[in-house]
Amino acid sequence: MADHGSGAADSGARMRILIYSDNGRTREQVRLAIGRRPAADVPKVEFVECATAPGVIKRLENEHIDVAVFDGESAPAGGMGVCRQIKDEIYQAPPVLLIIGRRDDGWLAAWSRADRVVSHPIDPVALAESLAELMREQQAKAAALG
Repeated sequence: MADHGSGAADSGARMRILIYSDNGRTREQVRLAIGRRPAADVPKVEFVECATAPGVIKRLENEHIDVAVFDGESAPAGGMGVCRQIKDEIYQAPPVLLIIGRRDDGWLAAWSRADRVVSHPIDPVALAESLAELMREQQAKAAALG
């Protein structure tokens, strides 16, 4: 079924969203919160899921990922540490939306260099809005580069 609307969001382009969590239910909650597209003015999304930190690194090194969503409560490698690692080690790492377990973890999220932060339990509206902001920023960056 065709998606009718206006703007660049309807050009058929998709943005690849990597979801990292060791918990399949958390990955599902993120997918459901985002849906096919988190806002009308951004492209539809294609999900890439990872349950392990090595899987995240491999995907980021070998595939184009537009935005990442990391679960800060993942184990054994938490999303905060993985975020910090990719920001240090992956050339032009994608922006990261970090899901933190406690509001008091904000300082750790800042240490991790996450681009946006939401907290558990997942609020679908807050998550979708934060992801859409990162997607818009990526679109603007891509447009500026030509």
